[in-house]
Amino acid sequence: MDFDRLSPNGVNTSTCRINSLRGLWVFLNRPFSYIHRCLQGVKSAIHYSLEITVLNALSIPALAFFVTLSMLFFLLKSGLASVAMDHPNTRSLHSSPIPRTGGLAIMAGIAAAWIAARGNGLDLMWLLACLLALLSFADDKYGLPVLGRMAAHIAAAGVFAWAYCPPDTAPWVGAAVILGMVWAINLYNFMDGADGLAGGMALFGFGFLGVAAWQADHAALAWAGFSVAATALAFLAFNFHPARLFMGDSGSVPLGFLAAAMGLSGWQQGAWPLWFPVLVFSPFGVDASVTLLKRMAAKKRFWQGHKEHYYQRLIALSGSQKRIVSGAYVLMAGAGISGLLGRAHGDWAVILLLGWGVFYFSMMVIVDKRWADYLRGKHVD
Repeated sequence: MDFDRLSPNGVNTSTCRINSLRGLWVFLNRPFSYIHRCLQGVKSAIHYSLEITVLNALSIPALAFFVTLSMLFFLLKSGLASVAMDHPNTRSLHSSPIPRTGGLAIMAGIAAAWIAARGNGLDLMWLLACLLALLSFADDKYGLPVLGRMAAHIAAAGVFAWAYCPPDTAPWVGAAVILGMVWAINLYNFMDGADGLAGGMALFGFGFLGVAAWQADHAALAWAGFSVAATALAFLAFNFHPARLFMGDSGSVPLGFLAAAMGLSGWQQGAWPLWFPVLVFSPFGVDASVTLLKRMAAKKRFWQGHKEHYYQRLIALSGSQKRIVSGAYVLMAGAGISGLLGRAHGDWAVILLLGWGVFYFSMMVIVDKRWADYLRGKHVD
């Protein structure tokens, strides 16, 4: 073909064709270029997704929720949920064996959230929580010595304190941080004894930590809190009374660790005062701490399982797990909301804390009296 042929009007037809093809290519390529630029933008947004945006605040917790929910369905449908069973004992509120592998699904959702937003300064916290979950699952399955478990809890708390505390931290402060974290790990485990109770505390507790971090413009802590709360919400679909499975130590131990670790991290970064996470998780902290002190004063083996927690006695008095756990949700919501108010209005903090102290003391006195009357009536019968 002769590309140098001229048209009758003297125009080079080959040049016209080439220009036309170029114009057509540019026209057709525009949408593809636009899509390519959009995809590049999405890729960059995903890679650098640690700024506080509505998308990040929802997408990562949504991922954690669906991973946990899918894992729960898989465990139950495949029968793998029964690899570790919780058999009834004197401490139990259930009468037949129930799988205690729900913590694996919770941690799968948490791990997915960690992978989706890694490199945000919280990687060590997530890693330690996952390691504690694996160790605790081995305890659920095989039963590990108490001293071995405690050594692992102390080691995890010690590594966290070493990594997050400033270099000039006084030794006694570091020791107090480790002791507080070890207690948080164990008290959460102690309080995991009623359908929906520990899952509800995770939903409300970490949810309110997320809200406070969001308000303080701390992106990493915000999505972390919302992600843990999302896994708890998915878990409650199978754990609220009557429970189809329990979280087991593989869930309660890392959740206790994360509550302490996130609380301390937020305090160190100025997201909230130290009393805020203490108040948010006070429905668990007060019951577990007072019960422990009472058992120690009575020279009982406080490290062994029992049915002397206030929530256990309330369930025995009312005869309804669902009613008491639902009431606990109201208490958890009240503690979290008042904590947000106290954080926003610093001059309210002292009044709020004193008010909660009076409330808890009054409630414990009432429950102790009702329990004593219940035991006397039972003895008479």
